[in-house]
Amino acid sequence: MKSLFDKISFDCSKNVTKSYSTSFSVAVKMLAPCIRQDIYNIYGFVRFADEIVDTFHDYDKEKLFGMFEHDLEKALENRISLNPVLNSFQHTVHKYNIPLKMIDSFMNSMKLDLHKKEYKSFDEYNEYIYGSADVVGLMCLKVFVKGDEHKFNELQASAMRLGSAFQKVNFLRDLKADYEDLSRTYFPNTDLSRLDEHSKHLIIKEIEADFEAGFHGILKLPMEAKFGVYTAYVYYKKLLTKLKNTPSVEIKNARIRVPNYEKFGLLAKCYVNYRLNLL
Repeated sequence: MKSLFDKISFDCSKNVTKSYSTSFSVAVKMLAPCIRQDIYNIYGFVRFADEIVDTFHDYDKEKLFGMFEHDLEKALENRISLNPVLNSFQHTVHKYNIPLKMIDSFMNSMKLDLHKKEYKSFDEYNEYIYGSADVVGLMCLKVFVKGDEHKFNELQASAMRLGSAFQKVNFLRDLKADYEDLSRTYFPNTDLSRLDEHSKHLIIKEIEADFEAGFHGILKLPMEAKFGVYTAYVYYKKLLTKLKNTPSVEIKNARIRVPNYEKFGLLAKCYVNYRLNLL
């Protein structure tokens, strides 16, 4: 039965989310059940594409990505795929009429990671951020507003800024791995081999501005989505604070994390603020 295959596919996307990101999966659990699975479906797709370009070093990444891209095209065309993650994703794409141009932008940014090692101009950097992060925020927003175009148009700028903030925090947190293992640098006009406090300060100011713009959108989200997105926002803000308080030399040499006990404390604080209507 197709319904059984869909259930297996949905379970696969959920397991991908839980296995690859405990922090994000906690935030997704804070979403209303009616939209939770579709966010798993989006994350599973995004994660698989990212894994191909970032971690499959012993394989022909370009060939694998080409196969994944072809299977994606057929999944969207046929409304089914034997790849469970793509089968889940196509279900959500069609359910919420997610534009193909968003998906194409994401895939184009992922394709850049196959060869591009640095971003020398802000135009290149912003284009990459748009495809790798902003459109992911927009895809999720399509789910959050459940097809309400007026609400989507109202919140899309904030969703893009929040997606940018999350991605840039990831860049700063993963600076060591990106630079040493993948020879990549994302921040323009910044020599990451000699990252100093001034350069770090400029990067963090940029991220803080994105967070501020994104927070205004969170306040206007439907109730089904607000708590989950706010939870993710608070977690990433905490991670940014840790990065801000960490000397630049340490950021270059270690991956900064938020310990589990702090994550649970943040979750409790988020719940109190939400229940007391402090958002």
